[in-house]
Amino acid sequence: MEDENIALNSVLGLELNRVFFAVRETANKQKIIEFARDVLETERADLRNSATPEGPAG
Repeated sequence: MEDENIALNSVLGLELNRVFFAVRETANKQKIIEFARDVLETERADLRNSATPEGPAG
């Protein structure tokens, strides 16, 4: 399952990169950056909340 998550994150990262460079307006690029940061922060918070004192569940 972890390998699938890594592969999915790689694909999503590449797609985000493609979209970022396809967008010409700086304001829209800033929106993409803010969205990506929000998603990353949410994912990190979810990982922290799902971790047990002994370590991550899995």
